[in-house]
Amino acid sequence: MMQIFLRTAVVVAAMALCLGTAAAADPFYLGTWKIDSAVAGPWVDAPFPEDTAESKTLVGKTVTISAKGIKGPKVLSCAKPQYQVTDTGPEMLFQGELEEPHLNGKPDTPQQLAEKLGFKGTSWKTLDTGCENELEYHFLDERTAAFGLDNYVYMLKKQ
Repeated sequence: MMQIFLRTAVVVAAMALCLGTAAAADPFYLGTWKIDSAVAGPWVDAPFPEDTAESKTLVGKTVTISAKGIKGPKVLSCAKPQYQVTDTGPEMLFQGELEEPHLNGKPDTPQQLAEKLGFKGTSWKTLDTGCENELEYHFLDERTAAFGLDNYVYMLKKQ
């Protein structure tokens, strides 16, 4: 009887350890990301020259998102993030900027603009960093993300 109890206890302990390991897996957004490209946001007719200059300095740089902070170019860095992941529709991507053209009489809807930027489907995971820079990362898939900054949309690839 004691042997059965010990075997059961070992099996239960092993299962608990496996479940604990699965629960402790890193969130999908943690890791090193490379800024792969930048395009003018569809909400602006022509970006300001200083925004274009900034975009050229950011493309090719890496951003590391960890539980303790975000490291990368100064404008993207954050020492004490307060992460929150939500599901976002096209009207809320880039803090609602995809609605601007449609509200100003242009024919493309937020959904159509999202598709032109590479978003497939109708809802995506968004990481609100809770940082002073107010950046949000929108995930097209688990290896591709985008953020908007100063009238540009930046695409990131997980490294």
